[in-house]
This record gives sequence, C-alpha cells and structure tokens, in this order.
Amino acid sequence: MEFTEEQQNKLDQAKEILQKLGLPPAQYNDRSAWVFLALANVKPDERWAVATAPLLPTYVIMDFIRNHYGKDYKPNSRETIRRQTLHQFEQARIIDRNRDDPTRPTNSKDNNYSLNQPIIDILKSYPNGDWKQKVEEFKKVVPELQALYERSLQKHQIPITLPNGDVIKLSPGKHNQLHADIVHDFCSRFIGEGGRLLYIGDTASSRKEGGKLMYLESDYLEGLGVPPMSHDKLPDVVVYDEKQEWLFLIEAVTSHGPVSPKRWIELEQAFKDCKVGLVYVTAFPDRDEFRKNAADIAWETEVWIADNPDHMIHFNGDRFLGPHEKSS
Repeated sequence: MEFTEEQQNKLDQAKEILQKLGLPPAQYNDRSAWVFLALANVKPDERWAVATAPLLPTYVIMDFIRNHYGKDYKPNSRETIRRQTLHQFEQARIIDRNRDDPTRPTNSKDNNYSLNQPIIDILKSYPNGDWKQKVEEFKKVVPELQALYERSLQKHQIPITLPNGDVIKLSPGKHNQLHADIVHDFCSRFIGEGGRLLYIGDTASSRKEGGKLMYLESDYLEGLGVPPMSHDKLPDVVVYDEKQEWLFLIEAVTSHGPVSPKRWIELEQAFKDCKVGLVYVTAFPDRDEFRKNAADIAWETEVWIADNPDHMIHFNGDRFLGPHEKSS
C-alpha cells in the first residue's frame, strides 16, 4: 500500500514523538503511530499545533485512520489495537481512559481514550518549538502521574469484604456492584455465618486482576468434587454453605443473563460430580431487570433482587431455597 508524502511524513513524525517519549519499539510502530495521530485528531495536511484531545472509542480511532491515512483495519483488529497500543499508552500516561466517566465498566461499549494535557502541550510545540524539553520534563514526572492515575482508578473500585475479613476490590460498573451486593447482602441474609466464598469474577479484562478471575479457592472446590474448569463455565459467584452442605451457584444477570434452562443444563453438566447439593440463584439489581428476564428463568431455581434484599422468589419445584433431586 502506497501513502502520500503527507501521510508518510505524519506517520514518521508520530513515530519520532513516541520514541522520544520513551516507548519501546512495539509501541512506536506504524499501528501505534496511526493510533496516536487519530488520538491527536491531526490529519495529513495539518500542523501538529492543531492537536486536540477528543474522547474516542476504538472504532472511531479505526475510522479516522482509514479515512485520513488510508490504512484499513478490519473490525477484528479492534482488540489488537486496544491491547497492544492503547493499553500501553495508558500505562505510559500518554492517554486517559474514560476521562468523562472514570466509573464506566471496563467492558462497556462506551469506553473511550484521549490524550492528556502534557502530551497536547508537547504536540503543540512540535517540531520547531521546545517539544524535546517538554518531553524530558514529562518523562521525569511519569512515575508521579502513574501513581495519581492509579489512585484515581482505585477510588472508583468496588470493595468486597470476604467472610474471613479480607477485602478485595473489583473494577467499577453495574455488574461488579451486583457482585458486591450478592456477597454483602444476599449471603448475609440467606447463607449466614456458614457461608464460604469460593469464587467471584471481575468484569475487568485489561487490568492486572487478570480478566474475569478475581478470587478462587480451587482446592476447596476440588474437595467438593468440582473439577477445575475455565472461568467462563463458572457462575459469577460461588458460595458454599458449610452448615447445610449446599453449594450456591449465583449468576449476576448483568453479566451473562439469568439461570435459563440452557444455562441450568450447562451448570448441571459442569458440576455433575459435586458431592453436595446445588442451589441455583439469579441475582438482579432491581425489579425492572427482573421483569425483562423473567420469562427466561429456569424452573427449580431462585431469584434475588438487590434493591429488595430481604425476599427471594422461588420458581416452582418441590422446595424453596435448597438443592433439588437430580434426575436419574
């Protein structure tokens, strides 16, 4: 693919800036340079002094590159751009994620990225001003900027107190807030002191928590006859009632939907060797969400609604809140 002289010139300049900012070669390649140009909203025939910092979702970044620089990234490249360029830009404090709403969930379709002010100041003085001096000043304060940014992110994280008193923090978002409500409100009311949290997931997919996994007691689960399995097979929250010898498999509807007949069959198969009784629960944040999903809930399962935490809804069956006889 051939580019115009203006397009190639801007690409080379973007690489030079990224290199001077101290990024490794993988982050001042063509892909990262095009992303950087899109984030700065600088077109081939424009000076760097016009750089701005719009809030850009990944697909808008890809559209800009295609429309102004002739590089057509296919839709399946979105994750590569996010993981191999934007994430590194964020770590290097070149960009902010969700500057308009730091509480936005990590997996939200509305996630956006934008250059921060020190980078804009550098670009406005490139190439004939004191941009190199500004770069050196920026690099000196990067550790401090990183610490400030991490504290800002942590401020919006959702704390969960485990039964043993330890505290873990989930990334912000409606889904993880429901996780916290399950642990703090559902378990305290319907499981009590005998409850032991064995698994809880986190929606974060690009942060150091490592994706969906947040807390897992794999050895204890294996002791109950539950084999190791991928996290996508596990329900959102797994809690063991040591007094009743019941294993609660709890789905937060804001993640994968309710315990539907299909999901019930999947969980029955995944936990078929479990030595204790299984209790299936779908958790909802409010009644509106429950009404939207009521038709999809499997019989012989339980429903809990976080904004009315003292009550549960039982979907038919031979008993309320307990394991049911497995079909032979």
